[in-house]
Amino acid sequence: MRYLPFILLFSFYLSSCQNEELMLTEEFEGTTLNPELWNIVTGDGCPTICGWGNNERQTYTDNNHRLEDGKLIITARKEDTLYTSTRINTKGKFEIQYGTVEIRADIPPGKGLWPAFWMLGSNIDQVGWPACGEIDIMEYVGRNPGEIFTTLHTTATHGDNASSKTTPFENIEKGFHDYKMSWTSEAIRFYVDNTPVYTYAPEVKNKDTWPFDQPFYLLINLAVGGTFAGQEIDPHSLPAEYKIEHIKVWKNTP
Repeated sequence: MRYLPFILLFSFYLSSCQNEELMLTEEFEGTTLNPELWNIVTGDGCPTICGWGNNERQTYTDNNHRLEDGKLIITARKEDTLYTSTRINTKGKFEIQYGTVEIRADIPPGKGLWPAFWMLGSNIDQVGWPACGEIDIMEYVGRNPGEIFTTLHTTATHGDNASSKTTPFENIEKGFHDYKMSWTSEAIRFYVDNTPVYTYAPEVKNKDTWPFDQPFYLLINLAVGGTFAGQEIDPHSLPAEYKIEHIKVWKNTP
């Protein structure tokens, strides 16, 4: 009888796996990003959304990343008075509605650094932000070492008042870790190294609280400075490398 809880848990895990189908495995093979999957975003957000909406200090380029040994490596640098980095997304090329999204990544420490893996509603050009919804699967800010942020932005709760959880993880900056989001029509759940950290499941679901009934696309970036990361940037932390080993996406099946 003492083994029954484990057996039930394992059976539930198998049942959950059977209800999902692997939709995407991105292991960053070759020497360049797959143009059929990824868009490389450049600039500082101006004139439409200067500082990318957060007073960030970096300018995104098309040469601050490389593929090496099966990893995507994004490098933030200071070049004279300019900070440079990389931002990529799958807008118009890949999207998911309901399923599990996972990244395995090694995040760089240092004040002013802000690596993230997140998602935006595919209708952002029609309704704008935050009405489109935002899912932040992993955010790390170097001024708060040993912490991971998981956040949802909606019309009802966004910006400083977003639905968010900060979770301490000792030595999260050391080596690779898995960051995962499981999304159904009822709830969105976040995990770090398969440890549950936050669940968002509002009792009332409407366009203000639950814009998560539509497809979303993926984004990866390494920001420098900004409202959230703080404008104090440790010069000794640059250049800094944000390394991604893989991204996997499973879609829910009936």
